[in-house]
Formats: sequence, C-alpha cells, structure tokens
Amino acid sequence: MGSAVVLYTWMVRGHLHPMVLFADRLAGYGVTVTVAIANVPSSSSSSETIARLSATYPSVSFHLLPVAPARSDDAADPDADPFITAIADLRATTPHFITFVRSVPSAKALVLDFFCGCALDAVAAELGLPANLFYPSGASPLVVYLRVPIMPPDVSFRDMGRNDLVHFPGVHPVPASDMPEVLKLDTHDEQYKETIVLFEQLLKAKGVVSNTFEWLEPAAVKAMQDGSPRPGAPVPRLFCVGPLVSEERWGISDREEGTKKHECLTWLDARPPRSVVFLAFGSASSVPAEQLREIAVGLERSGHAFLWAVRAPVAPGADSTTRFAGRGEAALEALLPAGFVGRTRGRGLVVSTWAPQAEVLRHEAVGAFVTHGGWNSALEAITAGVPMVWWPMYAEQRLNKVFFAEGMGLGMVMRGYDEELVTAREVEAKVRMVMESEEGRELRERTVLARDMAAAAWESGGSSRAAFFDFLNSIGISTLG
Repeated sequence: MGSAVVLYTWMVRGHLHPMVLFADRLAGYGVTVTVAIANVPSSSSSSETIARLSATYPSVSFHLLPVAPARSDDAADPDADPFITAIADLRATTPHFITFVRSVPSAKALVLDFFCGCALDAVAAELGLPANLFYPSGASPLVVYLRVPIMPPDVSFRDMGRNDLVHFPGVHPVPASDMPEVLKLDTHDEQYKETIVLFEQLLKAKGVVSNTFEWLEPAAVKAMQDGSPRPGAPVPRLFCVGPLVSEERWGISDREEGTKKHECLTWLDARPPRSVVFLAFGSASSVPAEQLREIAVGLERSGHAFLWAVRAPVAPGADSTTRFAGRGEAALEALLPAGFVGRTRGRGLVVSTWAPQAEVLRHEAVGAFVTHGGWNSALEAITAGVPMVWWPMYAEQRLNKVFFAEGMGLGMVMRGYDEELVTAREVEAKVRMVMESEEGRELRERTVLARDMAAAAWESGGSSRAAFFDFLNSIGISTLG
C-alpha cells in the first residue's frame, strides 16, 4: 500500500463539499486518500451520507468517526450558542480522529478543515505527522484572519463608524461594518475568543490549502507569501488549488445531489440564452417574510425572467446563530404577494427551498446571479461566467462582497443589505442594471475573463495545477503531473 493522505472535516456543506472535491482530485492522481468526518450532534452526520459519498466518489475512502462522548459542560446545553457547541463537539472528537489515523499505517500527512483546527496541537503532539489546514475560501480572508489577533487592543470594529476603513496588506480596504459579526462582539465573549483561537491555529499549520487561484487574488497571495505578520514566527505555505467546484469542465459534477433532472432545469431549457436572473441565498440562509415580498415586487416590476429558490423565512432580526433553526419548505403561496405566482407564470419560476445551483449557473439561459456571496457560490458563478449581484447576509459574506465586488470588480452590490430591508425599487434597479446596462455588459466581460483564467489555472502550466503538485511534494508524495 502506498502513502496515504487523511483529510478531516465535518458535515457542513460549505466545508465538506470542497474538501471532498479536493480528495477526489488527489485520488485522480493516484493518491490514496481517506476523508474522516466528525460525527457531532451539531451537524447532520449519518451513515447514509457516508454511503452516498462512497458510491459517488469510489476512489475516495470515507470514514464516519464515532460520536463524541456526552459532555456535561455549558456547551452541551441545548440552549447554548450553536457556534460554541459545534467547536466543543469538534474538540471532543479529536481523540477519535487520532485513534483513526493510528489505524492507517500508511498515513503520510493530514489535512484538517479550518474548523477542525482545534485538533492541531493534539495531532502534532501525538502523531508527529505534517498537518495542513484546508480553508474552503480564499487568500484575502486569510490575510485578515492572520492579522486580527495581533491588532492593538484598543481597536474595536464594533465601535468604528460605518465608513471607517480597516486596512490589511494585499486586500481592498474593509469598512468596519463589513467585518464578520463575531469580530464585533466583546473580546470576553466566548464566540469571539473561540474565533481568535481558530485564527491562531493558522500559524501552527505546516501549510494552508486554499480554494482559490492566484490570478483572482494576486496581491493577497503575495501578502501571504511575504511572511508572517509576527516577526520571527513561521508562516504556513499557501497552496492555491482552486477553483474546487461542481463543474463538468473539471471532470466533477454535482453528483451527490442525485441524478434526477430538477424541474427548474427543464424550465430553463425553454428560455433564451442569458435571459434569466437566478436568485439563491445558499443552503443555510433565508430572509424575513417582509423581505421576500419586496423581492417579489421588484422582480415583477423588472420585467425580466427569473428563477428564484425560496427558503422558509427567518424571524425579523434573527442573528447568525439562530437564523438557520427549525425551517422547513417554504409555503410559497402564503409568503409571496397575492397573485404573484400567477401573474409571473411563464417568465418566472419560484422553487421551494433548493435548486441545483451549480447546474443552474452552467445553464446557458442564466444571465445573472443574485447571491448571498458564500465563497463556493462565488466560484461557481465565476467558473460559469455568470455576473453576480451581491447580497451578503452573515458570517464572512460581507468580507467576500468587499473582496470580489469592490476589490476585483466582479459584481454589483444590492444596496440596503446592511439595513433592515432591501427595497423592491432596489431589487428592480439592480436586475435591470445587470441585465440591460453598459455596466452590466462590462461586468459580464470581466466575469467571462475570470472564468477563462479559472480554467487556465488547472491546465498544463497553470498556477493551481503547479500548487497542487507542490503540495504533494511538500508531504513527500511524488506523482506524475
């Protein structure tokens, strides 16, 4: 048996999905690879999921770790903060991960998801294997996260004004209001402290595997390569191996979602090229009912065809820790303005909860994408050449908006995203702008260029292909490229 690489992640789609694609890429070049998945109560791990992944990616081995032991501390309280609970669950799973790695005698190196970085210290002490972190986003957020822990103690993003800018090397200036909400908490808050611990783990990794490509973020990549923000401290090597997306041109499809053709794809088949605006806000977010109605009015007034994936709404004012809880399928007729579905039938389609996003974006009928701005969604749009309208909602999505839309010029921004309500007038205006205006045409051209550069990154001589083999060389595995 040859040398093996063990990847470690958890059952959250935005993290699991790109890591599985990375594992599939490794296996495609003859590397023996196993993905260990934490079985924690705060995520939906199951043996059925493992069986489906194993059937979909037969060259990759999957292993569901045993359930972590029950805890009696505050994090085990069902009313505890979900983020704190998840980190505590992952930390409690570390012994099971170590036991599993010891059962793989050919293990040559480890790659841990960013949120599983709480295992780094134990892994280094007990296994002695080179441990890398897998970061499912790009270099620009990494630049920020490496520097936040060493900022002066009197710097408070919460106390800064809306227009105050925070400057980091290699990235577009960030308005303080667009920093992640967790970084605006009191420094004694448990969420804040656990987040800083995760940031600190970055400097302990041998390397960081990132889902980006150099052309997209050249200045941020250089800032990472220039050295540690802490004089004398080592800095992990950065391996930009993206884009890792569900995209047929990379030999990867959205296979784990099933093979039956979704109704919305059939509907798109009858639409002219680049005529449809696609709206989807990710697998874990939605908006209040009042906001849904504003979106509907704006779409109807725009006159453009649309495909809209609607999730059941959250309560007004829901924060990032409660906005995902207890939502089923959306009852569309009750949520949307009276008669909306009937009046827009033919030029619009509203689907409840989910649409096969990667396939939709690749469809030639789609001309624009209104998105919450998760990193995976942004890469899927870029690799499909579809211009974006950014509507960030939680976590690091405001940062992504800054980096992509304002720094790279890859998108328009929906005004009011940081206020109580985005108006129907704004929705209508942005749809018209991206679909009709000269600015929209120029945005499409920039996005198509980014698409072509993303494809080139994995071609012979491309930067991501080179980084992939550099990563293998760094852990002592040689393979033909």
